[in-house]
Amino acid sequence: MIGQVLIKLFRILRVPQYRRAFLRTRVAASIEHDAVLSGLGLRTVVDIGANRGQFALCIRRLYPAARIYSFEPLEKPARIWRETFAGDERAILFNEAVAAESGTAMMHVARWDVSSSLLPIANAQRENFPLSEEASRQNVRKVRLSDRIQPETIESPALLKLDVQGFELNALQGCAPLLDSFQFVYVEASFVELYVGQALATDIVAWLLQNQFKLLTVANPSSGKASRPIQADFLFFKAE
Repeated sequence: MIGQVLIKLFRILRVPQYRRAFLRTRVAASIEHDAVLSGLGLRTVVDIGANRGQFALCIRRLYPAARIYSFEPLEKPARIWRETFAGDERAILFNEAVAAESGTAMMHVARWDVSSSLLPIANAQRENFPLSEEASRQNVRKVRLSDRIQPETIESPALLKLDVQGFELNALQGCAPLLDSFQFVYVEASFVELYVGQALATDIVAWLLQNQFKLLTVANPSSGKASRPIQADFLFFKAE
């Protein structure tokens, strides 16, 4: 684990844009997405589950002119996101979660807040990923995507990204009215229940297939302490 962290840090520090962000706000870009998302020609990215901006940093390096709409409901990572993207007029943060219904909800905040979820943290998550046990709870706001973004502001090609710790299907349902505006969907999904009551990868794939998306690739499998991958990133594209 420590070796993997050091290798990732070395790779981050070799890229000037990632290095500047890390030295300024200690945000480590999610460089594992670089190869998966390069060459898509993206003009708009909706980043649901933005945390501190790790994913948005990759998008900004790959697509300097893209407009980024990030959603992060927790106060602390949202504050760091704003520091990281201060002065970037094409990056906008909403301090809210995206869900099927607007309102408020209780967030289960993990010790390592990137593992926080609107669903209770299950035993498998705690056993496989260090520091993912619940540390506190925080009331957050929920919105549907169309409450904050209008179709005319989504310039094609557009990517919808979700990394919401088991809440993927509910969040996708909250994006449904705008789904036709996106050419790509990139979503982290699990093969086992890491959060209580979550939809699994098969459910996410089935829902997106029903909504005219096709699976393009599966990337970044993660095993934690398990013997085989228990989650991965899935990239879909809009069927013609």
